[in-house]
Amino acid sequence: MQIPVIEQYIDELIERSTLDVPVWNIEKAKNGLKAGWNYIDGCMILALLETYNTTGEKKYLDFADAFIDHRVQEDGTIAGYSVEEYNIDNVNAGKTLFQLYDITGKEKYRKAIDLIYSQIKGQPRTEEGNFWHKKIYPNQVWLDGLYMGQPFYMEYETRFNDRKHYADIFSQFANVVKYMRDEETGLYYHGYDASKSIFWCDKETGLSKNFWLRAIGWYSMALLDTLSKTEPEGFEAEYENLKKVFKELIDSLLKYQDESGMWYQLPALLGKEPNYLETSGSAILAFSILRGVRLGFLPESYRAYGVKAFDGIRNKYMKTEDGRLHLGGICLVAGLGPANNERRDGSFAYYMSEPVVEDDAKGVGPFLLAYTEIRRL
Repeated sequence: MQIPVIEQYIDELIERSTLDVPVWNIEKAKNGLKAGWNYIDGCMILALLETYNTTGEKKYLDFADAFIDHRVQEDGTIAGYSVEEYNIDNVNAGKTLFQLYDITGKEKYRKAIDLIYSQIKGQPRTEEGNFWHKKIYPNQVWLDGLYMGQPFYMEYETRFNDRKHYADIFSQFANVVKYMRDEETGLYYHGYDASKSIFWCDKETGLSKNFWLRAIGWYSMALLDTLSKTEPEGFEAEYENLKKVFKELIDSLLKYQDESGMWYQLPALLGKEPNYLETSGSAILAFSILRGVRLGFLPESYRAYGVKAFDGIRNKYMKTEDGRLHLGGICLVAGLGPANNERRDGSFAYYMSEPVVEDDAKGVGPFLLAYTEIRRL
C-alpha cells in the first residue's frame, strides 16, 4: 500500500532525528543544544501519539515512548526539567505521559505525572488567580500558556484528583475572556500583565498591542482539549459556557480566514505588508475546527473551513527539495519581553522580524494533528 505523502514526510523527520537531537526542534539545533524537556518536542510527541492512534502504525508509538523514556528516570524525575522554574510551557510535554502510562504501564510515567502536577500546585498566580506564564515573567498571562497548562491540569483532576480543582480551571478561562478578549473583533491579545507595569503593555488595560495567530491557535486548542478531558457532571453550566467560548472564538477567526484557507501571522491586519500567511497558527486552527466538529462542539458545516485550511497549507508551503519533503512558512518564535529585551515589544514590526523557517515542530506538530483528523474522514 502506498504511504500517504504526509506520513512519508514524518517518517523522514524521525529517521533524521536522534533522541537527543530531533530535527524538528530548530531553536535548540540552532544553538547546538540537546533537546531536553520542552513544549516544542511535547507538541511533536503528542502529534506522533495521535498519528499512532489514527493509523495503528506502532513505529510512531515506539519513537514517542523511546523519546520520553529517555528523559524520565525510574523515580519519576525528568532530565532537563525543574519544577522551580515555574515555566508553564514545560507542563505541555507532560501531556504525553498519560497515554504512555496507559499503554506501557511504566510506573515511572505515573510518578512523572505527579511531579509535573506539583508544579501546577505551586505555580505563582496573578491577583485574579491565573498562572504566571513563567517565574521570569511575573504577573503575566500569555494566551499560549492556557494550552501549555490547562489540559494537563484538567486531565489530572479528572483522572487522579476527584475533580477537586475544576472550579479553578474554569475560573482561569473566565478571566482570560474577561481581560484578554477584544469585544470588537472577538480575538484575544497575546499577553496580559496584571501589574500593568511591563514595557510592552498598555498601562490602562495591561494588554499587549496585537493579536498573534499562533497564540490564538494555542488558545483554541486549550479550550478544545480541556473540554475533551472534562467530566461535566456538577459543572454543566461552566462546561456549556466553555463550549460557547470555543465556538465564538472560531466564529471570530473565520471572519479573517484568507481565500487560500490560511490565516495571517497577525490575523486582524490581513494583507498589510509585510504580514504573511503563517503555517503553525493555520494548522492549529485547521485541527481545532476539524476535531471540534468531530467532537460535536462545532456544527458539521464548519468541517469545510478546516479542510480548506489544511489544503491551503499544503498548497502554499509543502514542497520537495533534493528529494525530501519540507513544510515552510513557520514562525520560529515570538514572545513579549522580558524587561531586558525591549525588541520583543509586541509591535507589528516585532512580529514581522522573527525568523520564518521550515520543518519546526511548532508547525509540523499541529499540521500532523490536522492530518490525523483529515485521515479519520
